Amino acid sequence: MTMTHDAPASRDDFRFFHRLRVRWAEIDMQKIVFNAHYLMYFDTAVADYWRALALPYEEAMHQLGGDLYVKKATVEYDASARMDDRLDVGLRCGRIGNSSMAFQGAIFRGEQRLVGCELLYVFADPSTQTSRPVPQALRDVLSGYEAGEAMVAVRTGPWDALGPHARPLRTRVFVQEQGVPQELEWDDEDEGALHALATNRLGQVVGTGRLLRADAGVAKVGRVAVHAALRGSGVGQQVMRALLDAAAQRGDTRCVLHAQRSAESFYRRLGFRSEGAPFEEAGIPHVLMSAPLPLEGQAA
Repeated sequence: MTMTHDAPASRDDFRFFHRLRVRWAEIDMQKIVFNAHYLMYFDTAVADYWRALALPYEEAMHQLGGDLYVKKATVEYDASARMDDRLDVGLRCGRIGNSSMAFQGAIFRGEQRLVGCELLYVFADPSTQTSRPVPQALRDVLSGYEAGEAMVAVRTGPWDALGPHARPLRTRVFVQEQGVPQELEWDDEDEGALHALATNRLGQVVGTGRLLRADAGVAKVGRVAVHAALRGSGVGQQVMRALLDAAAQRGDTRCVLHAQRSAESFYRRLGFRSEGAPFEEAGIPHVLMSAPLPLEGQAA
């Protein structure tokens, strides 16, 4: 795996950034960020990096047969961050050895580099914490991300092909997490719907949704679910785009959906607008939303 070993010096050295704002509790008596908090900033960025890889960390490590343990953390301080600074934490996988991997990071305030870091992890058996070779699948994910490759693939198809893969995620999100009764979640419309399935580079299902026809020329999207660990990472948007592209290609000129109120802003960013008064569905507050097709950026 070919990766640069040079210490990152500018924003251009990173593909991934995690943004945060300095909080009052992180300031010391000198009115600057207490030095130990920078390691917390980097560790927080690492968690977001796994989301960028579309890997639910716990499930991914279980499938890979190991876990990652910090062996060494080196921090270099150039300048201080202060209360209310908006910081960008850049992170990249710099190199991978037999059982270790080194992540390089830098914290920027605008273009100014404040702090640099290297985190050395060892891939190991979680029961014995003895090192294991880094699996090739994980090497491929990391190198692919750093090379700019897509981390999620979305395919569409009928229920008999995609249903067995979509069902566990829908059960987890709607039935177990949100408390929707089984008899309401599973209906006859699945059989006639077009379904979208998003998978990561390990083949794990991370998102799903379905497309129905509400009326002549009117599409209806529903059952959009994303793995909890990956919400906000763009998976839901990719699922929606796949469904809306399919609707536009079959000639639909409008799309409607029943959006949970907590997801209303997500659909607004896609171009949907609310219609009418909120209502309850399966005991959850919803609102009717619609958008013309094709959406901006879609091929006509």
